[in-house]
Amino acid sequence: VTATGFYRANLFLQISPVSLADKDASLTRRLMEAPEQPTIVYVTLQKTAEQVAAMLAKSGIKVSAYHAGMQSEAREEIQQRFMAGQLSCVVATIAFGMGIDKRDIRRVIHYDLPKSLENYSQETGRSGRDGEPSFCEVLAGLERLNVLENFTYGDTPEKEAISALLLELTKNPGRYEIKLTDLARQLNIRLLPLKTLLVYLEMEGVLWPKYTFMQEYSFKLLRPAEEIIGLFVEERQRFVRALFENCQTKKIWTIVDVQGVMDQYNAERQRVVVALEYFEEQGLIELQAKQAIDVYEVTSEPIEVEGLAARIHRVFQDRELQEIGRLAQVIDFLESDRCLSYQLADYFGEQISGSGCGHCSVCQGTTARLERNAVSQDLSGFDFERLTAGFIKLAGARLSGTSLARFLCGIAMPAFSPREIKQLDGFAALENYSFPAVRGWAESHLKGETY
Repeated sequence: VTATGFYRANLFLQISPVSLADKDASLTRRLMEAPEQPTIVYVTLQKTAEQVAAMLAKSGIKVSAYHAGMQSEAREEIQQRFMAGQLSCVVATIAFGMGIDKRDIRRVIHYDLPKSLENYSQETGRSGRDGEPSFCEVLAGLERLNVLENFTYGDTPEKEAISALLLELTKNPGRYEIKLTDLARQLNIRLLPLKTLLVYLEMEGVLWPKYTFMQEYSFKLLRPAEEIIGLFVEERQRFVRALFENCQTKKIWTIVDVQGVMDQYNAERQRVVVALEYFEEQGLIELQAKQAIDVYEVTSEPIEVEGLAARIHRVFQDRELQEIGRLAQVIDFLESDRCLSYQLADYFGEQISGSGCGHCSVCQGTTARLERNAVSQDLSGFDFERLTAGFIKLAGARLSGTSLARFLCGIAMPAFSPREIKQLDGFAALENYSFPAVRGWAESHLKGETY
């Protein structure tokens, strides 16, 4: 493990004002200066990672996209290829780099603005861990600032969704099972804020976690089923036979009906799981476990639904403002006329003597000035019905000013599959506008008011 302070003498910090139209060309020129140097390019969106990687590949750069939307096996393969030097560049969302200790990363380039100074420090800190000179650059522009801010607004649960969960809990005191992906779709809350909501409810004494179990088990036979059954005698053999009788084999994998085994043999779930794990340990099967179910204990005390929902919603709104504030700090940092390295160290409470590092763009005599983006059309000039008719029909009872604004700003929602929502007219049509303004515009039209 390499212990590094926030001040890194071997990192050159560069802020380069670049317009959206010139960003691809600027990035390509930078990478082609030394196309074999290990490089991470950070972006905000998964689709941007794919697009930028494809663009760089056309210039002959050995590059791959990397984001949370990929299968875990694909992500692991990309990490291994990057570590081995088979890839010189990875274009990634912040999902990349957490478990990587590649010491010779020479460049970290932010294609999109970092979300906070904490993110910026962590991501640039992945370069030059071998102590050799490394280059960290932000291709800075504000044309897409609203897009970045709008992601923060997409994480705040609606108060009605919090109330709906609390109402559900009041009806189910005692043991309560939660499958997070299903609950996220039901409440239209993203997974990370949903987990945060459950933590808040635990802090409020509404529920507390007990344990987690896997809902689905499947296996690939490495020995014939009858041979496995024959390894046991008497009662154990009868149980193992019941287990195999409650299985359905597809092409390769066999799915276990755990509940079927429990019902037929009057067995506990744990016995079924232990048997499957034993088979795997003995090299008889290859086992897969999927779909975690979290078991909670819900209080039997009365829950004041509306008051608690409002209080928790305010906490999320406060977090929202803090995240927007962190982004404003990033912009102030990028446009600062003070030494970037010293300013960053000072932000994290690290005291460094001297007036400048000598290895940042400010110390080299350049202060970045970023142009504010002026949207070309007032919201009142858009055809509300044309942009929203498809989503309003799809959303049905889930329609609200917030969900409609998320649709118009191109923010994915768990309640709607990406495929069905992205094909609708109006999706992301207003992504360059601020989310609060779009939400206000949407709510006024839904109420039948003029805007």
